[in-house]
Amino acid sequence: QVQLVESGGGLVQPGESLRLSCAASRATLSMYAIGWFRQAPGKEREAVACISSSDRSTFYADSVKGRFFITRDETQNTVYLRMTSLKPEDTAIYYCVRDRRYYCSGSGVMEAEYWGQGTQVTVSS
Repeated sequence: QVQLVESGGGLVQPGESLRLSCAASRATLSMYAIGWFRQAPGKEREAVACISSSDRSTFYADSVKGRFFITRDETQNTVYLRMTSLKPEDTAIYYCVRDRRYYCSGSGVMEAEYWGQGTQVTVSS
């Protein structure tokens, strides 16, 4: 059973940055596309970012484009989400997912096979 563990969430002020990590145990992430979803209270779950395994092409939701950056480190079996210029509307639980495929679709639709437990990000002054 693949386990994904997110870390790095917390409380920050608007304009600040955070880096989320997604580490995998019992399986490698290198052969799969990895993504981040978020869900805020009362809102639908939103795909935020995705990174492919082969060419490392990426997808970003319009709401985070230019502020969030997804990377992967195969040596650490970890995927990162660097979040900059954070806004109160970025407040949500962020989930790491492993896709069934090795690539990210251009629309951001993912076929999530495994989910992490989530990490809370709160942006507030």
